[in-house]
Amino acid sequence: MLTSTERLNLRASAVRSVADEVIEVTFESPVGTDLPVWKPGAHIELRLPSGLSRQYSLCGDPQDRSTYTIAVLREEAGRGGSRELHEIARRGAEFDVRVPKNDFPLVESDSYLFIGGGIGITPLIPMIADARRRGATWKLVYGGRSATSMAYRDMLAAHGDVVDVWIEEERGYPDLPQILASSPASTQVYTCGPGAMIDAVSKEVQKHVHLGGLHFERFGASGPIDTSGGSFEVELRRTGVTFTVPEGCPILNQVHEVLPDHPFSCEEGYCGECEARVIEGEPDHRDDYLTAEEQKQGNVMMICVSRCKSARLVLDL
Repeated sequence: MLTSTERLNLRASAVRSVADEVIEVTFESPVGTDLPVWKPGAHIELRLPSGLSRQYSLCGDPQDRSTYTIAVLREEAGRGGSRELHEIARRGAEFDVRVPKNDFPLVESDSYLFIGGGIGITPLIPMIADARRRGATWKLVYGGRSATSMAYRDMLAAHGDVVDVWIEEERGYPDLPQILASSPASTQVYTCGPGAMIDAVSKEVQKHVHLGGLHFERFGASGPIDTSGGSFEVELRRTGVTFTVPEGCPILNQVHEVLPDHPFSCEEGYCGECEARVIEGEPDHRDDYLTAEEQKQGNVMMICVSRCKSARLVLDL
């Protein structure tokens, strides 16, 4: 059985534009073998020729073992991954891909409310297909700046009244109080998109106690990245190495000096890839990935942004 750290060599079988500055890339095995299984909410990680690693939600059909499909927005103000992929993605190009991992699973429910913003629609597409297959009640609220910026808008709108398209140029922002208030009791709310949208949904959900729960996935940090703070000592218990993390330096940078293959992706504390188990010490959590309760427990931490409140930290690495 493949583990989430194993990698595949995949070939792009198709590349097409699906919205302004958004390309859809479909991957297949160069030798025609079935790809590892995945469920709605899963993502893959691409290792790009520059050395950058980036995660992208799978938006195809989980029942199709022959392909993986992602859609990627070109972000000029980003850190370079999306620009690079847009420049090199072409039919026949081969990519180093980590097998699917799911940090945004779809829980079973009789009722769902999906709220997608921009490219955040991608992980919701297979969730909607799964909800429809199981006969669950569902509604999609899909927001975007303009009609041409919204990937898969026509395909989703074809489902009819259960899809509420909010084009900002025409309607402004979704009416979250009304949308949430009108959702059936015990509805599970799934949202993905810009940080401001997720924050708005999270704040409003708290006012609607009849709802079943909130689930979200971020494509960016909720605020400025802060790795400031004094130096401290870190022991990698399994590796048998101890080092000092300098003032203002991410723990991840020092770990990579010893363990260059330790996984990472966003380097902003929201994707969960660099998670490390804490054996001793008190983490100074600065991530957006762990829940408040998980942070309080202090058993794991995101070493790309979080630091240490104690003088010494022991990690299970």
